[in-house]
Amino acid sequence: MNKTVSINLGGLFFHIDEDAYQKLNRYFDAIRSSLSADGRDEIMSDIEGRIAELLTEKLKNDKQVVSVREVEEVIAVMGQPEDYRIDDESSEKADSGYSAYNYGYYPFKTKKFYRDSDRALVSGVCAGIAHYFRIDPLWVRIIFIISLFITFFSSLIVYVLLWILIPKAITTTEKLEMTGEPINISNIEKKVKEEIDQVSERLKSLDYDKMGANAKSGAEKIGSGIGYVFMALFKGLAKVIGAIITICSALTLGGLIVFFLTTLFTSTMTNTPWFMAHNMLNYTETPFWVVGLLALFTFGIPVFFMFLLGLKILVENLRPVGNITRYTLLAIWIISLSVSIYLGIRQATEISHEGKTVKELPVNMVGDDNTLNVKLRYNSLYSKTVDYHTDFSIIQDSTDNDIIYSTNVDIHIIKTDKEKPFIQVEKLAEGSSTSEARKRAEKINYSFELNGNDLILDNYLTTDLTSKYRMQRVEVYVYIPEGMLLQLDRNTRDYIRSDYSDLFVQWSDKNQLYLLEGDELKCLDCESEDNIGVEAVEPVEPDVDDVENLHIEFDSDDTIHTTNNNVDVEMSANKDGFKIKTTTKRN
Repeated sequence: MNKTVSINLGGLFFHIDEDAYQKLNRYFDAIRSSLSADGRDEIMSDIEGRIAELLTEKLKNDKQVVSVREVEEVIAVMGQPEDYRIDDESSEKADSGYSAYNYGYYPFKTKKFYRDSDRALVSGVCAGIAHYFRIDPLWVRIIFIISLFITFFSSLIVYVLLWILIPKAITTTEKLEMTGEPINISNIEKKVKEEIDQVSERLKSLDYDKMGANAKSGAEKIGSGIGYVFMALFKGLAKVIGAIITICSALTLGGLIVFFLTTLFTSTMTNTPWFMAHNMLNYTETPFWVVGLLALFTFGIPVFFMFLLGLKILVENLRPVGNITRYTLLAIWIISLSVSIYLGIRQATEISHEGKTVKELPVNMVGDDNTLNVKLRYNSLYSKTVDYHTDFSIIQDSTDNDIIYSTNVDIHIIKTDKEKPFIQVEKLAEGSSTSEARKRAEKINYSFELNGNDLILDNYLTTDLTSKYRMQRVEVYVYIPEGMLLQLDRNTRDYIRSDYSDLFVQWSDKNQLYLLEGDELKCLDCESEDNIGVEAVEPVEPDVDDVENLHIEFDSDDTIHTTNNNVDVEMSANKDGFKIKTTTKRN
C-alpha cells in the first residue's frame, strides 16, 4: 500500500503516488537547474502544462492515481533535462576543456523550422521562414506575393503544403528552437570571467604535465573544430541543393496541376482549338481529362516525393508522411504508369503502318515548245500565300465545315528513260494496318491539272476531321526524259525535294529554266556573279562574227553592257575590283 499525494499541475488536479511524485519532482528540479534564469519560469510553466496534458490522456478517469509507470512514460515523451538547456553554463563549468568560445566564434546552433503563430497573418509560414533565415518576415511575404503572379498562383500550393507539413511553435522551447538560442551579453561576460579564473588556477598550480596534456587535447579540439566548420559548410551546400530541388519540384507540380485543371474544364468546351487539336491526335479516343489526370499522377507523384525530399533537406524536424499515404500514392502511381504505357502502345500502333494511293498521268506536249512549266496555286480561303507554312491545322471550308488543312506537299524531279514525260501523284497516310492507312489516304483531297504544257499543282491538301491527323501528305513525282526543258515557277522553291534523285535544282526568287543533259539538270538562265581583280592579259584577235554582232552601251553609273549573239555581259568596276555578270541566251 502506497501513500498518495494531491497536486495541482498546470492548472489540473491529480492524485499521484508518492514515489511517482518524488520522481516527477526530481525531474522538474533537474530541468529547472539546467535552465538559466532568463525565461526559466515561462518554460517551466509550459513544461508543466504539457505534462499535465499527457497525464490526462493516460488516465482513464479522474479517480485514477498516477503511478511511476505513467510518469516514466511522460518523461520518455518529454525528453531528458538536457533538451531544455538554453545556455551551456552548467556543462561548461563542469567541463574545463573545449568550448567554442575559446576560438573566437559562437557554436553552431541547430535551428528547427516551425510556423510562428504569434507573428502570423495567415498561418505563420512566412514568419517561420523568416526566423529560419534570419530575415524580416515582411520580405518573405513580399516575395511570396510576387511569386503568385510569376508562377500563376502555383506557389500557393507550396504554401498550403508547408502549412500542412510544418508544425506550429507552441511551447517556449519550440519558440526558442525556432529563433535559435540567444547569445546575450550577460552569457558572454560570464564565460570570459570563467576563462580568466581557469587560466589563473593553471598558472598557480604550474602543473606542466597537465598543461602538456591540455595542449595536446587543445590541438585535437582545434582539429575537431575545423572539421566542425567544414561540416557546417557541407550542410549549407546541402541546404542550397535542397532549396533548388524544392523550388523546381514545386513549380513542376504546380504546372501539372494547372494542366490537369485545364484539361478538366476544356473537356466541356469541345469547340476550343486545343481540344480539337487533341482530338485530332487522340487515336485511342481517351477523354481529355483522363489524359490530364494520368499526367498528373504519373509525373506528379514522383515530383511530389522530390518536393518532400527537398523539404527534408531544408527542415530537419519535418513531419514525415504516413505509411498509409506513402503506399497509397505508390499504388496510384503504379496504376497510372501502367495505364499510360498501355495507352502509349495503342497510340503507337495506330500509326505503325503506311498506306498510299498512286495516280499516274502522261504529259502530252503541245506545239514545238519542248518545255514543261510547273507552278503551284493556293486557295485564298485557307491561306493568303503559297509558301510552305504549316503541317497541320483545323480550318473551315466554304460550307463552314471543319476540316484538316496541311501544306505537306513535296515535288520531286526525276529522270526517266521513257520518251515522254509523265507525273505520279501519291497520297499517303498512316494507320494501324496497311489497308486501314490506304483508306485514310483515299480520303485526302488534292487537286492538280495539265493545261497543255503547264502542270498546275495545289500547294495544300485537306481531309475530314473524322480521319484524324495520320501524317497525311502528298508526293508529286515529275519524270522528264533527257534533252527536255523544265520551267520551274518561283513559288515551287519551298516544295522541291531531292530525296529520290541526284538532280540539283538551284534555289532562286525568279522563274528558272532547266535543261536535262545526261544526269545533270542545267540552269540556262541562272545568273552568276563573281568579283575578280583587274589583271593584265595579252590582246587577242577578235573574231569577225563576234565583232559584227557585238553591241556596247555605256551607262551613267560607269557600267558597260556588251551583247552578242549568245551572251549578255555586264561589267562594272568599283573599289572591290572588277565585276562581271554573264547571262547565257537560249536559242
